[in-house]
Amino acid sequence: MTRRSSASLSIRDVAAAAGVSYQTVSRVLNDSPNVNAGTRQHVLEVIDRLGYRPNRAARALGSGRANAVTVVIADTTLYGYAATLRGIEEAARPRGIAVGVRVVESDRPDDVRHAVEYVTDPNAGGIVVVAFDSAGAGVLRALPPDVPVVAATEAGGLGDVARPMIFLDERQAAADATRHLLDLGHRTVHHVAIPSETGTSARQTGWRGALEAAGAPVPPVVPAGWDVRSAYLAGRALAADPAVTAILCGNDDTAMAVRRALHEAGRDVPGDVSIVGFDDVPGAAYWTPSLTTVRMDFVALGHACLTALAAELTGVAQPAVELAAPSLVIRESTAAPR
Repeated sequence: MTRRSSASLSIRDVAAAAGVSYQTVSRVLNDSPNVNAGTRQHVLEVIDRLGYRPNRAARALGSGRANAVTVVIADTTLYGYAATLRGIEEAARPRGIAVGVRVVESDRPDDVRHAVEYVTDPNAGGIVVVAFDSAGAGVLRALPPDVPVVAATEAGGLGDVARPMIFLDERQAAADATRHLLDLGHRTVHHVAIPSETGTSARQTGWRGALEAAGAPVPPVVPAGWDVRSAYLAGRALAADPAVTAILCGNDDTAMAVRRALHEAGRDVPGDVSIVGFDDVPGAAYWTPSLTTVRMDFVALGHACLTALAAELTGVAQPAVELAAPSLVIRESTAAPR
């Protein structure tokens, strides 16, 4: 059998050959006391037999760089991204973990490659990828398999990626929001959607399922981008259709832009059209009218990602972070149709 070069071996190869978890191999490399003597000796013998030499990521762990985390993120201003980043930093602070940020400019191959090269440097430590979009997902897919990483993703995660992924499952809340509008007496609910990396957005799935279960018509999805102008243009198209009386928006920024388009068209909210947002941004309760929306705890999502990554870096179990299910918050922007 041909022996693989030490440069091509990963910590997971060592783990497979030794019949232990890669976390155990990491503990041995880090000289952790949480490994019994027999297991330690066995892993060291396998390392010697394979000729394994720790790569940059493993050296980072062994040199104490488990105290550093780099967050890869495509946007630091949108609420979901910013709140997730806040949660990561909040969870890192009491652990003495320094948090750095690498913004990936786009999903273009060069931008993804540059981000991957940056975060695989030993100084980057562990990695949290906020993979709500194609740029973040591209980085997650391109990271070498031995780099310690946890990702925040859309509900359901990315089916083609074998990495730890944590998410808020908003399917049920989207269905609840749609049923709320149907129960008010609306014949159907239109949906202005934000981009989906998975192509099977949980928000769309919940919306469509609730309509189908109620026997209501399922209108075509109206796509919008992450920018509010695209949502405003989508809102203008819907505002021109007098049959539109209820709209579920992909996020609260989208709802704000759609609300503006309806206002310009002389259509009252909620008198003529009811609107539901998603995320529950801090100002949503103070809009006029206050926004009915789905509350998403992105800060807790950030806590959960950092906690999971800390466990992987140190080999020490961490208390699980409970993620509250997204929930509908009913305010003034929804009412029965006239």
